[in-house]
Amino acid sequence: MAVAASGGCGPGEAASGAHARDGGARRGLGGRAAVGPGRAMGNVLGPAAARAPRRGEPLGSPGSFDELHRQCKEVFPQQMEGVKLIVTKTLSSHFQVTHTLHMSTLGPSSYHFNATFVGDRQLGPTEAFPTLVGDMDNSGSLNAQVLHLVAERIRTKAVFQTHQAKFVTWQFDGEYRGDDCTATLTLGNPDLLGESVILVAHFLQSVTSRLVLGGEMVYHRRPGEEGAILTLAGKYTALKWVATLNVGYGGAHASYYHRANEQVQVGVELEANTRLQDTTFAFGYQLNLPQANMVFRGLLDSNWSVGGVLEKKLPPLPVTLALGAFLNHWKNRFHCGFSVIVG
Repeated sequence: MAVAASGGCGPGEAASGAHARDGGARRGLGGRAAVGPGRAMGNVLGPAAARAPRRGEPLGSPGSFDELHRQCKEVFPQQMEGVKLIVTKTLSSHFQVTHTLHMSTLGPSSYHFNATFVGDRQLGPTEAFPTLVGDMDNSGSLNAQVLHLVAERIRTKAVFQTHQAKFVTWQFDGEYRGDDCTATLTLGNPDLLGESVILVAHFLQSVTSRLVLGGEMVYHRRPGEEGAILTLAGKYTALKWVATLNVGYGGAHASYYHRANEQVQVGVELEANTRLQDTTFAFGYQLNLPQANMVFRGLLDSNWSVGGVLEKKLPPLPVTLALGAFLNHWKNRFHCGFSVIVG
């Protein structure tokens, strides 16, 4: 049984992206060869020809478009406010339930019940199909997701969200993952009678073992309004750092992640919105103390906000404690949170 209590509320915001595996063509380096008077030139070129670069090797999957900035975002702490208690119970190898109680000082307190079912088909440590997730709060609002692997390279997802008795969101995704590319098509809130729809298309291509290029096209239509926005994206993955850039009509989003060593990771984000004429900058860092079973995350941004979250595990008990505090100097606002997680 797992129980979590937390004094923070408010999610921090998925991105993300996945590392490209090093599968690019390798070039052979020929050693020096001495040419004697009785040695034919063909004998010198022979070893070099044997080391010719191999073609047709896969470059590795670029991952999902939504996860391009994921590594950088995971360094930043999540906002916390109030007290939160989370209890997780694993009923079987396929089924798990979670109870979340949040007592807030800024808004109404809430209770959430979450149920997760995971199928038998395991593609990775965090990927199994089919997967069904449902979350309902004390007001009756529901958030449900269904993920299914249609074929070896094709996966689908359906998302439904209600606010009390009213449907708010219904979304359908289809994703194709090749050896060195990913293509995704999303259909959001389709309404045939109201003639409104949101269509999103993503494509990523591994150009080399380290470089990924791609783009996003968002098309929306409703009575009296229709438009499309194109965004280009690029991601470069080095041995210890990752740089990602999204540039489009609506603005730009750049991030840089660097792993200094096993204990220290840092991340920098820059977001520019051309419509709102606003630019924000944020710096985050993560400090791991494995001997003390502690993780600290902190942030500093251009809105004069500072904050940090300290997480402490209590082995051998399946309990994690978290304490967070955030201060906005410009708006003179301060809030803190506490959480306990068991399981």
